[in-house]
Amino acid sequence: MSVRIKFCGAAGTVTGSCYWIRAGKYQFLVDCGLFQGSKSVKELNYKAFPFDASRIDFVLLTHAHADHSALLPKLMKAGFRGPIYTITATRDLIRYMLPDSGYIQEFEVSRLNRRNQQRGRARVEPIYTQADAEAVMHQVRCTDYETWIEPEPDVRARFWNAGHILGSASIEVEIIDKGDTLKLLFSGDLGPDNKLFHDSPDAPQDFDYVFCESTYGGRNRPDISVEERRSILAKEINEAMATGGNMVIPSFALERSQELLLDIAYLLRHDVINSTAVFLDSPLAIKITSVFTDHAKELNNAYDGGAPFSHPRFHFTETVEESKSISRFHGGVIILAASGMCDAGRIRHHLRNHLWNPQSTVLLSGYQVVGTLGNLLESGVKQVKIQGEEIEVRARIRSLDHYSGHADSENLIDWVMARAPIRQGLFLTHGSDGALHEMQRALRQQGMESDKVIIPAMDDEFLLEKAKKPRRIHKVVRRLSLDLVDRTDWHNAYAQLTLDIRNKLEKAPNNRQREILLHELHKALSVDVSKETSGR
Repeated sequence: MSVRIKFCGAAGTVTGSCYWIRAGKYQFLVDCGLFQGSKSVKELNYKAFPFDASRIDFVLLTHAHADHSALLPKLMKAGFRGPIYTITATRDLIRYMLPDSGYIQEFEVSRLNRRNQQRGRARVEPIYTQADAEAVMHQVRCTDYETWIEPEPDVRARFWNAGHILGSASIEVEIIDKGDTLKLLFSGDLGPDNKLFHDSPDAPQDFDYVFCESTYGGRNRPDISVEERRSILAKEINEAMATGGNMVIPSFALERSQELLLDIAYLLRHDVINSTAVFLDSPLAIKITSVFTDHAKELNNAYDGGAPFSHPRFHFTETVEESKSISRFHGGVIILAASGMCDAGRIRHHLRNHLWNPQSTVLLSGYQVVGTLGNLLESGVKQVKIQGEEIEVRARIRSLDHYSGHADSENLIDWVMARAPIRQGLFLTHGSDGALHEMQRALRQQGMESDKVIIPAMDDEFLLEKAKKPRRIHKVVRRLSLDLVDRTDWHNAYAQLTLDIRNKLEKAPNNRQREILLHELHKALSVDVSKETSGR
């Protein structure tokens, strides 16, 4: 038996999750996610898939996060017509999330085309539209945890609780050929033990190959209780309110917003914090909160017979006019807005209004992919560009890691070791270079054979066989140079350069010095870079 797998995303980076599996006459995907991060990485979203979408028989979807699901509309647009198997709660979430993604792409491309028209550049098309996204729902087929499905003869799959977000799953796959069964397990994204809403991740043992995420592969967090986490959040909020300004929380629409709402409501009810108003300024997060309310009985620590995500001081702002009206409040309010990495959505409007203000606080509450605005703020930059506008960063930038939906290094190692025996190979995916190699080292220390713990690169392909270790296929066509994966790129460097030039010019003692600086810059631009690099 021989099966081919290609790592079409989330290899050497944490976004764009997509495994392409070919087993005999069948082809299928596990996840089909959006790339996030630097512009060079995000350009992959516009490029052709490395496979023929019309020949994909079915998709197994681990969960609703955009980096796992948000290229499904593009897949259908490219010719896919098969079923998409997932958990019921995931279906309920992507019903809102995918059309929202299509709307954002249409809106941003419309704005870009206005600028392109002014610059004499060609129009561009969105990756997909809202209508394309809505069409996906006709292909979704729901299943329950721990129940076998058979998408095709001789291929069956079973979903297990991954403890990451509502509806998240690890997926067990069995491929049967002439009496032999190749057993695979795809972790999806794994949640930490004792997460607020979910039971700890679970899955069976004894696999030929396991594919495990490594987002926090080199990082451990202290174990804290719900009460301790709420105390930490209360301290951050009270310190922010004491400055006289507002607190802005870039918040992921899915689960992070709902966890924060639950905790903030608790703190307000018990008079632990004093905020005059709390705004959830995200139409998508508002819709997703309704899904969480519908599924409240499935969530740990949430359902008490009432409305877990509500409070008299909560205001859910859906329209643009309501969103803009929040700027009337100059202090004492908390604003939650998507996106959590600050790279799209209404959060950019609120950051423009608050980053320059030393009384304001920006609280980052989740993982920030390299190259995103959230990552730049977390790294301590003093100036940023938002929609072409240069903004000084004077606000307090704070990070709170206790709401992470990802298992830390210790949790990941424990999960992997509990799946033993892993007979042929363990592939580490969905992590930065440092996290991947830290996890590889830790697993080897646990006794796993060195050559069984593999870190694939983007677009790598392997042969998976029943009684042999995986074999790498060396003729690989890469869609992106590996030195651009999981790094800032020239777009980030250019944005920083323009800020640096402006600062230097403003701080120059006189116009003569400014003219000298500009003259030197023009001289540098006249150098033929191609000749300089070819001579090295």
